Amino acid sequence: MSELTLDLIHHLRQTPGEAGMPFLVQQALGLDDAGYRDEVGEFLGMPALTLDDLSALFPRYDLVPYAESVGRQCLVVEDTDGTLLLVLADPFDPVTRNWVQQRLTTPFRSVFAHFDDVRTYLEGFETSHRAMDQIAMGEGGSGTDEHVTEISLATIAQDTNPIVKLVNSTLYDALRSKASDIHMESTASGLAIKYRIDGVLLHIGGANGVETAEQVLSRIKVLAELDISEHRVPQDGRFKVLMNQRDIDFRVSIMPSIWGEDAVLRVLDKQGGGDSFKQLRLDVLGHDDATMAAIRNLAHEPYGLLLVTGPTGSGKSTTLYATLSEINTGEEKIITIEDPVEYQLGGVLQIPVNDKKGLTFARGLRSILRHDPDKILVGEIRDGETANIAVQAALTGHLVLTSVHANNVFSVLDRFMHMGVEPNSFVDALIGVVAQRLIRKICPHCITDDLPDDETLRVSGVTREQVATWKFRKGRGCQACRDTGYLGRRAIAEVLRLNDELKQAIAGRAPAVEIKQLAARHGFISMRRVALNAVSRGETTLQEVNRVTFVD
Repeated sequence: MSELTLDLIHHLRQTPGEAGMPFLVQQALGLDDAGYRDEVGEFLGMPALTLDDLSALFPRYDLVPYAESVGRQCLVVEDTDGTLLLVLADPFDPVTRNWVQQRLTTPFRSVFAHFDDVRTYLEGFETSHRAMDQIAMGEGGSGTDEHVTEISLATIAQDTNPIVKLVNSTLYDALRSKASDIHMESTASGLAIKYRIDGVLLHIGGANGVETAEQVLSRIKVLAELDISEHRVPQDGRFKVLMNQRDIDFRVSIMPSIWGEDAVLRVLDKQGGGDSFKQLRLDVLGHDDATMAAIRNLAHEPYGLLLVTGPTGSGKSTTLYATLSEINTGEEKIITIEDPVEYQLGGVLQIPVNDKKGLTFARGLRSILRHDPDKILVGEIRDGETANIAVQAALTGHLVLTSVHANNVFSVLDRFMHMGVEPNSFVDALIGVVAQRLIRKICPHCITDDLPDDETLRVSGVTREQVATWKFRKGRGCQACRDTGYLGRRAIAEVLRLNDELKQAIAGRAPAVEIKQLAARHGFISMRRVALNAVSRGETTLQEVNRVTFVD
């Protein structure tokens, strides 16, 4: 007769402490791991898997995300015959089984594995995907006198506070997934969690209950040192994460909504590009040869103003850093002022903006000019004062690289005029403009040939004859790309180099159409054309190009 009884389970459920139910059962029975598997399997009539059994199966984190698997200590795997198995570390808990049953639309069988084996398996998956070994998240900063909460795979699993566990698991999974933003949206029934991956929002999961949503938002506010009692006005803050000795900043924006509050966490990973970004260069970003040559020619000018423009998240800062890294020979003084410092460059004086202490872009830029620089990088032009100082710096013998928000190389000219910059000085200082976007690349794991229909060609502004020699490809969708057909992004850019004829036309307020025609005669290639060239080589799709750019 089995030593495991319902009375024993009931007694253990009443036992205080933080140890999990499976651990208590094994301790009470005095069994080793193999004996525990046999005893529990016989009592529950449920198959038991060893770690070797688990390792031979295919994980389905597309069905139950990795963060949920860690938080609930369960996972869904696919057997060799295609059967889905729900592997439970705690087979005595029906709540997790019911939760998975509501989540999955396909049939599955429940099995269990030793709780240590489940944890080891999840840790092995983390290591194989170069995820973090541990995270130390500082509440309010990372100084030695600040409180720092250690978070790792083990501590997430053992955390007894479900709200802290949910937030930490979400941050953990988002960093592993290389998400650029985390969206936490309050709904009528609870909380929805989405990641922005490769520029597109993907629904990841969520939590039921309005109270849970409120508690998660309060936890985010605590981390970002915001007012948890304020629910009616927007709030902005930030907090820091240390991952494998890497600083990762989370910028937090809290916004009131009809169902409560929403939070967006922007991930700023200063060294998240991997080994290739240790020597940051333009070719790492995916620019084609003509674009790289045009940017390099501008960057090697002795003085003047070089602008990089595009919407938020279009890779402007990375292009600026790559350009600066290429011209950093050690023979010149290079100073940057940024908010925040996103990449650390050797041999460059990098100054972070600190609005609370009065160190704005404008004030910092004035001080930089007294520090004998040769080349200056201004993270972003946000106001007329900074714009005027940058123009004056370019006119007095400095090469100034900076970014500004505008849609294309021609609209950036009007943007500076609207900020009150004197037109003739601006045109005299400006040597070139780079407008850029990021487009998704076809997933290499599920790439296949494609032939677009006539309607897609018509919407894209091309004819069947024009694309006769193009090599159309697409992604079918797989686990690696989360069934999107795309994996990773590359930069596309248009580069306008100003010559005397163009400067004269701009200073004379010539119509935009005339300036574009003049630029084309001098070799200007539009961003749309660069993107279509990528389609012709089978690197991306017409649908992706239409999402990111306008038809010329």
